[in-house]
Formats: sequence, C-alpha cells, structure tokens
Amino acid sequence: MTATRPDPYVDLMRPAQVARTFGVHPRTVLRWAKAGRLSSVRTEGGHRRYRRDEVARLVKPSDGVR
Repeated sequence: MTATRPDPYVDLMRPAQVARTFGVHPRTVLRWAKAGRLSSVRTEGGHRRYRRDEVARLVKPSDGVR
C-alpha cells in the first residue's frame, strides 16, 4: 500500500474563483493582494492562489462590520 501525499493546493482558490465570490474582476483581486488586503501564496509555477478560509472570513465577517 502506498501513502498518498496531501495536495498542498486543496484549500486554495484561483483568482477567478475569488473574483466570482466577491462579484469583481480578477484584476481587482490582484490589486487587493498587492495592496495587502488579501494574502496570497505562489504555486511552484508562480501563480497566485488565495486561501479559501481567508476569503470566507472576508465574505462573512464575524463581527458584522467590513
């Protein structure tokens, strides 16, 4: 039996997915990342990915204030 390695990108979203979530253009998501409003990680190929849990917190803030 071989062990499977967890996919490191399972909990990450592509820019287009984040954009659809917020109803904005994907370039807006990139601007947010560059401005520090949204953190991103880079894939081995250099593409930006966004943490699903952070996006969910921004969509649904716990204190009710954005």
